[in-house]
Amino acid sequence: MSQAASRRESESKGLWQRIITFFKEVVAELKKVQRPTRKELWQLFLTVVFFVAVVMVFVGVIDVVFNQAMFWIFG
Repeated sequence: MSQAASRRESESKGLWQRIITFFKEVVAELKKVQRPTRKELWQLFLTVVFFVAVVMVFVGVIDVVFNQAMFWIFG
């Protein structure tokens, strides 16, 4: 269906019919969602925790380096 035809069809429907159609489409899309298994969820959780920890260490090291540089420069 072309955009023009789709637009004409949606304009011909009433407000409530468009709202009902919207929610029907939302439910249809939610039925397509694939949820991770418990094992996949645990692996994803550990991956996120690991990378957050790595970034925290990196930012901490950079902070200490800049802190020491400021004391050396302005000391």
